[in-house]
Amino acid sequence: MLPYIFAEKKGIHIIDLNKTTDSLQEAASALKQMARAGKKIMFVGTKKQAKEIVTECARRVNMPYATERWLGGMLTNFNTVRKSVKKMQGIDKMLGDGSAETLTKKERLTLTRDRDKMEKVLGGISQLGRIPAALFIIDIGHEHIALAEAKRLGITTFGMVDTNCDPNKVDFPIPSNDDATKSIAIITQYITAAIAEGLAERQAAKDDEVEEVTDDEKEKIGRAHV
Repeated sequence: MLPYIFAEKKGIHIIDLNKTTDSLQEAASALKQMARAGKKIMFVGTKKQAKEIVTECARRVNMPYATERWLGGMLTNFNTVRKSVKKMQGIDKMLGDGSAETLTKKERLTLTRDRDKMEKVLGGISQLGRIPAALFIIDIGHEHIALAEAKRLGITTFGMVDTNCDPNKVDFPIPSNDDATKSIAIITQYITAAIAEGLAERQAAKDDEVEEVTDDEKEKIGRAHV
């Protein structure tokens, strides 16, 4: 982390905020392009300080997230994890359409408890049908299992990297304090805003395509009448 450290004061390393700004803008630009291309970006932040922020930001842009704990094999054994998600969705269906009413009270209670446990861990990836194109990680040291799985699968990684971690382990390191709630919020919200811009541009491009098709159809209809 030496290139990203501005100074040391009383044994505490101070990060160069100019380097943080440059790295953040580079990461945000890459993520914006990914979102514009329709790729899924998974948010990972299971630290207490990050959970609420990550959940809120990921939901805002309709992206998958993991904030409770990282299940070993969540990416490398994705098909098995998907089976658990489908099981959870099956329970939801039973509870929603009244099928569960045929069960005993004890069985329904057990079913509900199992569903709640799965929702806690898998709720953030319930709509993820394929392996994400990228991971945005809060504290790459704390989320080393997620990082290792992403690397194994060739998934692009973005992460907040504090002075106690190796920035070379992530494709797009963002030197920053990954313990402070305010720091996590600033970085994550900036990243989320960039992703939102990419999604908006993607939607605008789709709307333009539809408009062009409509204009072509009108022209064809006009020629037919002539």
